[in-house]
Amino acid sequence: MTKAWGGRFSERGGQEAVNFTASLPFDRRLYVEDLEGSVAHARMLAKQGIIEAAEAEAIAAGLKLIKDEIDGGRFPFRLEHEDIHLNIERRLIELIGPVGGKLHTARSRNDQVAVDMHLYLKRQIGEVISLVRGLQRVVLRRAEEHLGDGGSPATLMPGYTHLQRAQPILFSQHLMAYFFMLQRDCGRLKDCRRRTDVSPLGAGALAGTTFPIDRQATAQALGFPAVYENSLDAVSDRDYLVEFLAAASLVMVHLSRLAEELVLWSTAEFGFVEVDDAYATGSSIMPQKKNPDVAELVRGKAGRVYGSLMGLLTVLKGLPLAYHSDLQEDKERTFDAIDTVKASLRATAGMLESLRVDRDRMSRAVRQDFSNATDLADYLAKKGLPFREAHEVVGRAVAACLARGCYLVDLRLDELRAFSALIEGDVYEAISPEQCVAARSSRGGTAPEQVRLQISLAQAIMESAQAP
Repeated sequence: MTKAWGGRFSERGGQEAVNFTASLPFDRRLYVEDLEGSVAHARMLAKQGIIEAAEAEAIAAGLKLIKDEIDGGRFPFRLEHEDIHLNIERRLIELIGPVGGKLHTARSRNDQVAVDMHLYLKRQIGEVISLVRGLQRVVLRRAEEHLGDGGSPATLMPGYTHLQRAQPILFSQHLMAYFFMLQRDCGRLKDCRRRTDVSPLGAGALAGTTFPIDRQATAQALGFPAVYENSLDAVSDRDYLVEFLAAASLVMVHLSRLAEELVLWSTAEFGFVEVDDAYATGSSIMPQKKNPDVAELVRGKAGRVYGSLMGLLTVLKGLPLAYHSDLQEDKERTFDAIDTVKASLRATAGMLESLRVDRDRMSRAVRQDFSNATDLADYLAKKGLPFREAHEVVGRAVAACLARGCYLVDLRLDELRAFSALIEGDVYEAISPEQCVAARSSRGGTAPEQVRLQISLAQAIMESAQAP
């Protein structure tokens, strides 16, 4: 059988060229969307009187047989037919005869592949959002667990800047930071889905068609609320894929940051957490090792998604209108990014759900550092000392402790008063880790009541997200 475009050519392409140009090995995953778009197109052609109603139904029935074949692993995929679109069309003609050739009336592969990608990405965005929501639920559960209600104390930990201990915080607050990062991810993905939800079908190769088609009818049949208003734009637009890859990259930024913390916290030096055996591996030579491989791979796969984004931007940057084969390079990048971000979300949710947290080790950490130094400066400032002077006083006290090998709470009251006469006996309560945390009651802070507000807001967000 000749190529669909073979009439112009006197020689058949060599196998090397066929292999190089064929997209079937990766675009075959679009078969469901291709079949749906074809059924909608055929029925629109019949509605407009372009083909007979019986012909449209024969085409729809043939496409149903093809779906059954592909689902059942019986479809005869042929690389010489280049892509999923021509494989389906050729098989349709084999099954129902020449009437199958009428399916491509008033349609080009340019708008056909575009509508397939719009349908596919719209669905995949929905699945990614569901996985992000799943991870948010895990984060929320673990944050509630460590907030300390029900008689157990809240889990305290050092908060860090520059990877140096800074101020005591609640572990729950640390977790909730990721909840709100993921909430922004959901917002970006939803926004991207809105711009993906536009139908290019009917744009033809680039300039529309001479047939009296009804683009609104096919859009409605496929669940699109709108159509592209410019046919050149319809077949050449890949902005929505770039947007998705950018949103997916930010998802991976957040997963990678969490993964990095789990890697650090599971070291002997930190000892804050232990990754479950199901998410760790051993060493082929060192029997004692327990490596947080899943977290490391999530961290590493972030770069893979970033690469897909930069690769597609590079493909697009020099393309004049309208369609070019360069655009075929959008699919492998998008497919790989989708697979990667979905797998990473699942792995992170499972890893965080099963994570063992060493509350005692975290608590000891905040009692063996100078993360209460700011609170001592605030204590002096509240007694009337200008904060900059208070900062200097506490800095000298910290230096003295470092020289002696002790911490601020280890100094006797008379030793503390040697740095400032404003210091009184209530200072020890003011610089205890629990009070340092409780005192930070500004909106969004780490005080327990503020973290409870964050959790309540998160619960409302999740309830709203589950509403029909």
